[in-house]
Amino acid sequence: MGQPEPRKIRWAIGLTRAGMWWEALAGAFWPLGVLSALVLAALAFGVTDLLSSRLLFWIMAAVFLGGILALGWGLRRFRRPLAEAARVRVDMNLPGRPLSALRDRVAVGAEDDGSTALWRAHLARMQAAAAAARPIAPDARLRWRDPVALRLVGMVALVMALVFAPTGQLGQGIAALGATFRPLPEVRPGAEAGPSWEGWAEPPAYTRRPTLYLNALPEGQLLELPKGSKLSFRLYGEGAAISQDIGAAVAGGEPSAPEFMAERDGVIEVAGRRFDVTVLPDAEPVVAPGKAPERRADGRLVQEFTASDDNGIAAGQAVIHLDLAAVDRRFGLAMEPEPREPVELDLPLPATGSRKEVRGRLVGDLARHPWANLPVTISLKVEDGIAQQGVSHAMRMVLPGRRFFDPLAAALIEVRRDLLWSRGNAARSAQVLRAASWQPEGLMDEALYTGLQGAIGTLESGNLSEEARNKLAQVLWDAAVALEDGGLADALERMQQAQERLSEAIRNGASPDEIQRLMDELKQATDDYLDMLAQQQGQDPAQRFDRSPQDRQQITGDQIQQMMDEIQRLMNEGRMAEAQELLEQFNRMMQNMQVTQSEGGEGGRQRPSDRLAETLREQQKLADEAMRQMQDQYGQWQQGQEGQGSQDNQQLADRQRGLREDLGRQRGLLPGRGTPQGNEAGRQLDDAGRAMEEAEQALREGDAAGALERQAQAIQSMREGMRALGDMMAQNQQPGQDGQPQQGGQENGPEGPSGDPRGQRGLAQPYSHQPPTDPLGRALSGDGGSITSGDPLAEGGDPSRKARELQDEIRRRSGERERPRDERDYLGRLLEN
Repeated sequence: MGQPEPRKIRWAIGLTRAGMWWEALAGAFWPLGVLSALVLAALAFGVTDLLSSRLLFWIMAAVFLGGILALGWGLRRFRRPLAEAARVRVDMNLPGRPLSALRDRVAVGAEDDGSTALWRAHLARMQAAAAAARPIAPDARLRWRDPVALRLVGMVALVMALVFAPTGQLGQGIAALGATFRPLPEVRPGAEAGPSWEGWAEPPAYTRRPTLYLNALPEGQLLELPKGSKLSFRLYGEGAAISQDIGAAVAGGEPSAPEFMAERDGVIEVAGRRFDVTVLPDAEPVVAPGKAPERRADGRLVQEFTASDDNGIAAGQAVIHLDLAAVDRRFGLAMEPEPREPVELDLPLPATGSRKEVRGRLVGDLARHPWANLPVTISLKVEDGIAQQGVSHAMRMVLPGRRFFDPLAAALIEVRRDLLWSRGNAARSAQVLRAASWQPEGLMDEALYTGLQGAIGTLESGNLSEEARNKLAQVLWDAAVALEDGGLADALERMQQAQERLSEAIRNGASPDEIQRLMDELKQATDDYLDMLAQQQGQDPAQRFDRSPQDRQQITGDQIQQMMDEIQRLMNEGRMAEAQELLEQFNRMMQNMQVTQSEGGEGGRQRPSDRLAETLREQQKLADEAMRQMQDQYGQWQQGQEGQGSQDNQQLADRQRGLREDLGRQRGLLPGRGTPQGNEAGRQLDDAGRAMEEAEQALREGDAAGALERQAQAIQSMREGMRALGDMMAQNQQPGQDGQPQQGGQENGPEGPSGDPRGQRGLAQPYSHQPPTDPLGRALSGDGGSITSGDPLAEGGDPSRKARELQDEIRRRSGERERPRDERDYLGRLLEN
């Protein structure tokens, strides 16, 4: 007898056999499944409503015949999978076919002890191999049986029906099929045929209610139908009659198949059967606006709303009228406006599902509409399936539109508004444009000036058509947007304009979204300005970043960034008055800022490489402290002292967060955007920031080993970033490019000997023959650590080496069995972390 099979093997064989059942069924009956899916999808989408009874009969007969053929084809090819076949399939996927071997018996030498021992060893080896038995995944090979992928067509059709088909339509289709194939009442020869009938009540499609088969209703049941339902009857034989008082008959119906609409309560009598009908009136839909409309920074209208109806909302709109009585009728708005149609915006409604209760948000972009920033009234209206309307109360508001803070851009937008208000403002608009374009030097570029002169000529022609007016309005809009978005080429002017726009927005009480957008523009313009200064400083080292020639106060880029962060914090806290005061101080400081000749021949603005070197030094110190603290915690644990390590970890995590935030600010001031070296430096600093964030999280969780590893990654990424930054600086500052010898006779660039990235030797003192050091104060050999040489900073030591050494020591101690068990458990937890 063979050895009994373990439960695991039986389980693998059983699952494999279940998969073989799937293979057999799918391979034999997939045509029948495709045909069934297509039929169900067609019924769910209401194909029976599109076909006549005769055509529907023949189509369904063909489908029925096709189903019989597919079923016969499948039965002919279906083979029931056997358990032994499943066992063989599992066995064939195991090395040596151990399941068959376990059923073998000794043929020769059964009485010999040596043969018996050898046979037992063989069975033991086969049992070990059989323990690896796994269920075999089924494969019906339908891709070979169905090369044109008909099965996918059926699957897609069925999924589309489940997702998009109207509710109840499938039941109506099946009922229609039943009525089509139902035979006529049989009349026996010689006997008088009694009257017979059939009837259906079909609610309106928008109600999504199923069709009712009246013959199936119990005797005396009250028939409740939505208003507008259609009742259809078929009368068979002579003497059948129908009477009703619930609504008018449908024109064009045959006497044997009358149809009428349910419009009021009443009674239907047909062939002695009575139906009491109650018509349910369709309630009017209701719509209400949500909170007050929002004004986005981009000038879009945002309006929340709710709507409801007993049978579902069919459509909805927001209608906007000009509130002429509330308009300030001065200047270009003094004359009567040209008539304009109300603005109608479609309310967003769900594409699927019930629309009885709808909650949505309307978002419309009307920034270019002539009524933008003018008083309007907005009302919401919805309608149901029978065109009943529900209208909300009219809300008074100023139509949201884009605001322009640049004076010239605002003037162009006002001229555009006046022209769209009335073409009678053409002469006045021409005068305004002439005044705006007078002495264009320093105010606009040549292209804008030429465009305005062409617009003036069009306005003064005296025959301004509607088409020409609309084209001119588009030209003025494009010009205003170009001015507002920073069409000036000079970075300083863009920054000052961004400051003025933000100040005006705070004074005028603009929305938080607009203020945040303008603050982002100011940050971007300031970054561009500082980058321009850095590039100028690289081209001419005899310039520095000072506030004024009088006080010679030096301002670093980091201080500017800190001041902008403080303005952002005050605005986030709602302290607008303090933010406005600090912004004015910032404006005065930047207006007095200029690039002047320095005494030391170097710029006073600290360069990105200087700040990165300081951050790198602080990160290395933090990593060293984290390692020492990890060692101290281990010593305290050996002495039975715990509790201080958690507090120390939180302090280190706070310092790590400060370094990460400082690195993020430096990342924003990094020069060389768009260059390969600048992009590489930015990517490396992004990697360093992510590693710092992970190190901070590890410190807060008490994972000292993980924190050390992440800190080492951050240091390495910062070094790579500084090397890319040094390569970029080396390309911009070639030795002797101005025909002058380098400082100190070195050829390593303007940073000074050995390419000291801090640039502090050249600023504070002449170069002396001192051994070159990296920002961490460690000696360098040759040019290995210089930025301008292209090598990473301080290539000498690997910052992760100490962490690896400590982990190796912990592994060695955890493997010493003579140590106490508690100590070895603690060491194991350290390694797991």
